[in-house]
Amino acid sequence: MMQEPKLFLCLPVLNESANIPSLFEGISKQSYQKFELIVCVNQPEAWWNDPEKRNICLDNQKSIALIQKENRFPITLIDKSSKENAWQGKQKGVGWARKLVMDKASELGQPSDLIVSIDADSEYPADYLASVVSLFQNKPNCVGLANPYYHRLTNDDDANRAILRYEIYMRNYAINMLLIDNPYQFSALGSALATPISVYNRVGGMTPKAAGEDFYFLQKLRKFGDLENWNSTKVFPAARFSDRVNFGTGPAMIKGQAGDWSSYPIYPFQLFKKIKATYDLFPELFKSDVNTPMTHFLQNQLKKEVLWNSLRSNYKTQDQFVKACRILVDGLRILQFLKSESINNKDDQSKHLTENLLYFSTLDSEFSEQLKRDAGAIDLSSFSTLKKIRETLSNFEYSLRKSKSKP
Repeated sequence: MMQEPKLFLCLPVLNESANIPSLFEGISKQSYQKFELIVCVNQPEAWWNDPEKRNICLDNQKSIALIQKENRFPITLIDKSSKENAWQGKQKGVGWARKLVMDKASELGQPSDLIVSIDADSEYPADYLASVVSLFQNKPNCVGLANPYYHRLTNDDDANRAILRYEIYMRNYAINMLLIDNPYQFSALGSALATPISVYNRVGGMTPKAAGEDFYFLQKLRKFGDLENWNSTKVFPAARFSDRVNFGTGPAMIKGQAGDWSSYPIYPFQLFKKIKATYDLFPELFKSDVNTPMTHFLQNQLKKEVLWNSLRSNYKTQDQFVKACRILVDGLRILQFLKSESINNKDDQSKHLTENLLYFSTLDSEFSEQLKRDAGAIDLSSFSTLKKIRETLSNFEYSLRKSKSKP
């Protein structure tokens, strides 16, 4: 009989005392109870002397008190917020906090145990941990999980409008990446990822970043092996305005509320076809140089006129070469390419979304029917339309994730 793994729930905390009680309540009701919570309560030491930040320091101390009182499940607390322990210098932020809790999990656990990254403001259904265990037991070669997600709406109309628009951006990107079957088709949320400790150690752990650490970690996992994008149980992150990191959901909502969605455009599906065409040419590039839709961009980005000679020299078989190309032209390069190609098209968001929705509907009859029922004329200023489009896209994305999930 396969031994049940222990799960290490890895949680960074900053200004979260209001969310901790509900999170702990949800954790305590998990059907799978073989787990330990590792928490890093953190903020820079300098904030103690900043009148505008001191309230966050005090809230973190309140969080520590709540954590220390919890007795329903085991907790390891890493204090990086008290005056004598808070971050100093460049080692600070959510990236370092996630790294600390994940590193601690790798120290405490066995290679077959699992690291499950969570956030304090997210909701986890009672079967979530059990579903993660089942997934890795059924797919022993899987190196990580980017779990499906869904932001619940709130009583705040501004927050609802902002999160719907942000989700449409995320889901449009994910659907297009899934449709071209790109290796980097994951959606990165720190509240919804997991990996075995053995894999965490082999990839060198979490690389600390000021923001986007979840994206870079999942990309690292994907370069190492097969990353799973499907699970029957969803994670429900919070939809809230937040400036704790430089980019991501909270900052996107703040910018969007001010009318600035320039960093989160609706990329047209034609650009993803250019990415696919480039990937399809990798085998041919092993034999000789050919022009690709991304050649000019890569030359500028890598500051190299000749792109492929060094890879040909280092990788002697076509399979090795193609794998190296996919590692070079990774998820970050793809995002950079999309942004470089979209610089002059930021005012055509409704047009791009309309074209994308119509394109998706030609590929899936169920999507087509739902589009006819729900989406109608595309108006990104209409709340009801935003809500209907989010539902249409999320259902289509889930179906694609499930269909591409490997046995």
